[in-house]
Amino acid sequence: MPVDSISKIEIAFVASDAPIAQAAKVALTLQYGGVAVENADIIVALGGDGFMLETLHGTQDLPAPVYGMNRGTVGFLMNNYSAQGLRDRLAKAQEEVMNPLHMTATCVNGTQHNALAINEVSLLRAGPQAAKLRIHVDGKLRMDELVCDGALLATPAGSTAYNYSAHGPILPIGSDVLALTAVAAFRPRRWRGALLPKSAHVTFDVTNAAKRPVNVDADGVSVKDVKQVVVWSAPEITHRILFDPGHGLEERLIQEQFA
Repeated sequence: MPVDSISKIEIAFVASDAPIAQAAKVALTLQYGGVAVENADIIVALGGDGFMLETLHGTQDLPAPVYGMNRGTVGFLMNNYSAQGLRDRLAKAQEEVMNPLHMTATCVNGTQHNALAINEVSLLRAGPQAAKLRIHVDGKLRMDELVCDGALLATPAGSTAYNYSAHGPILPIGSDVLALTAVAAFRPRRWRGALLPKSAHVTFDVTNAAKRPVNVDADGVSVKDVKQVVVWSAPEITHRILFDPGHGLEERLIQEQFA
């Protein structure tokens, strides 16, 4: 965006419930003004990564990109906070575009639930016994039985989150792959997961769901007692995030691997 036009843009400030984020919203609104998100050219989100995901989901039908500033505990998707020079930072910000995952979960009682996930869709056991999962990729059986605490499918943007803590790979931004990662796999004991093309449709069938219940989560949307979960990328939906130059997702992903 040209620097000479940045003074004319309309900014919407949104904040998490954390007192530090709410205080920042008040201060920034007094300094720079503010409009409703529906009328904004840029949305500035104040909080942590969880609030950034909430903001992206809540504004996905709006044309404005989102620029985050960290007023939370985790800030992988956020820029450093500063009340000074914000319009200049917005003028120089670089845009990253991400596509979420679509999830359709079918419960034991037959009900279906749909959700979108920017980071990952994760299945986790809900009882004392390990989950038993059967995995199809694009309709082809790839694993007849995975005995585990759970499994997840992560996007490149989400590969440094739960996926990484489960020993999954960090994926470069812009790579057309998804990470399928096991959580504490018991059988096959040494299976850590697979890299799949972004176009893949992954189906998780929960075998013996009544005895070994499983829950699924998609960016905070939780569904209990599932018997089948189907996940695929949603390229028709785009999330636009702004980062300060030299601090975009690609650089952050590289930093994580040398931390």
